[in-house]
Amino acid sequence: MSRSWRKISITITLSLIVLCALFIVFDYTSGASYSAQSISEDYDLPIGQSMFENQSILGQRDSIKMPLISNMECLPHQIMAFDIQGILLSLSTGIVPFDFSSISSEGIDSYGNVVDVVGPGFLTFAGDKLAVKSPNNYVWGYSTPYKWLVKTENGVDVVENGTVIESVPTEKIKDLDFHNDYYNNNTIVSWYNYDAHINSTFTLEKGMKGFSDGRNNISASDVPLIFGDDVVDYASEYPTGSPILLYAGNYTEEEGQVYGTSLGSHPQYGDGIREVNARQFVEAWNGTIIPPNSTSSGKDYVYFESASDASAPGGSASHGVCPPARTLRAATAAEGFPLPVGMTWDRDAVLFGYNPAQGITVSNTHDYPVAIKMWTEGSGTGMGIYCQLIRYIPSE
Repeated sequence: MSRSWRKISITITLSLIVLCALFIVFDYTSGASYSAQSISEDYDLPIGQSMFENQSILGQRDSIKMPLISNMECLPHQIMAFDIQGILLSLSTGIVPFDFSSISSEGIDSYGNVVDVVGPGFLTFAGDKLAVKSPNNYVWGYSTPYKWLVKTENGVDVVENGTVIESVPTEKIKDLDFHNDYYNNNTIVSWYNYDAHINSTFTLEKGMKGFSDGRNNISASDVPLIFGDDVVDYASEYPTGSPILLYAGNYTEEEGQVYGTSLGSHPQYGDGIREVNARQFVEAWNGTIIPPNSTSSGKDYVYFESASDASAPGGSASHGVCPPARTLRAATAAEGFPLPVGMTWDRDAVLFGYNPAQGITVSNTHDYPVAIKMWTEGSGTGMGIYCQLIRYIPSE
């Protein structure tokens, strides 16, 4: 019995030695024929595409199959994974799944699945290897039109990703069913009749481009799938082209100093109108998050009342925005940021000709994002107006 077992053990050992020798020979002779670049090109891998844990870099396609006899170097990864069924299948069919560990450096297992990635990673090259990179502490991009209207001489063209998909005559514009929380059919009709000229555009849906980590641009439908509905809502509130913080991880919030003032009374401009405008300014800027080394305005679709002012261009101005603007100016200056565009250091902080929401821009010169927090307390001429910046400090 012991002699028979010894014979079997010797046979197994010799077989393993032969297999190891074959692995070495075939690895030397055939393994060099595959590279990250060649596999990427031959199988059209989506370089730059966002990816998540357990997703295959091949997408919905089947795994890459290789002839076993000329790709013996692909068999050990099945052994290391204890893939008994796969090993038996490879030995019986002569076909073995490609071993991605031979051409990858991080974030990809031997079967081409994404591993050890937290949050929205993306497929890229790391030197001469493939890798799925985890997101940095922060990922940001810029909103860009994905679906929009273009005013023509006879109505509007509906454009999606650069292609005209429908032409709508003027009399049918009122029947368009495009809408979200910030615009509807009435907004579109008003834009067409009063604001737009030939070739003017109205953005319906926004994608993302210009990512901070170099990943691919994404369509409007992919934004919520990759970065969540909150990002869609935020981008909808701000002008097209705004920088959008898409992902933040491994950071702590640090509160800046609170700066405040009161509305005060200037009855010649109408204190009721001034209070409305002050609250609108706060609405326009509260919750604005500015990515590192980026510049942002306040929200879109925020409107201000006009008050008569003989000294203003056109004879009217949005009085009441200067008190909250002074608090925003003080909070940003305390961070070392430059004077916001559209503002002056004078008590009348907002320059004529600048919309207090979309027209003013704040530049974040930090290497981390900041959030603008604004709020009011009380009402009337004694209403308190406050501003504070929140720093998103990366954790060690």
